[in-house]
Amino acid sequence: MTTYYDDRTVRVTTTAIRVHGRTFPLAEITAVWHRRDSRSWRVLVGRGAIGAALAAPVVAALLGIALGLWLDASLTVTVAIVGAAILVGLGVGPLADVLFEHLDRSYARGSRPRELWVRWRGTPVRLLRTGDALRFGQIYRAVQRAVEHTTTTRYR
Repeated sequence: MTTYYDDRTVRVTTTAIRVHGRTFPLAEITAVWHRRDSRSWRVLVGRGAIGAALAAPVVAALLGIALGLWLDASLTVTVAIVGAAILVGLGVGPLADVLFEHLDRSYARGSRPRELWVRWRGTPVRLLRTGDALRFGQIYRAVQRAVEHTTTTRYR
């Protein structure tokens, strides 16, 4: 028996799919498909907020430089304003790394829930619903491989 996927709630092997304690033998599954639900606006707004958090300090630094050059102040005041603005812009570096990491994880998780369905004993059954696109892809591919393995061994 080969295990294609295994975590604490889902296990896909060459003989069965186990989801949340329920076991579905592959010999009783006749079809596998997936559905995508509508986009989550909460996720999209979160991505926009991360983008704004990345852009705000840079815009503030550019406005500070423009203000320092636009004001007709002494050289010392102009250099202080421009220097402070540049420091604000440079301060984005460490923060940007953290924000880009959150943005990257947001895309890995996806912006819409996905469902895995099978026809088991002639009845459509939803095995899984998750908003984690990466995990869903791994599980779906494991189910495809297990079904392909079962189909191949049935007709040998």
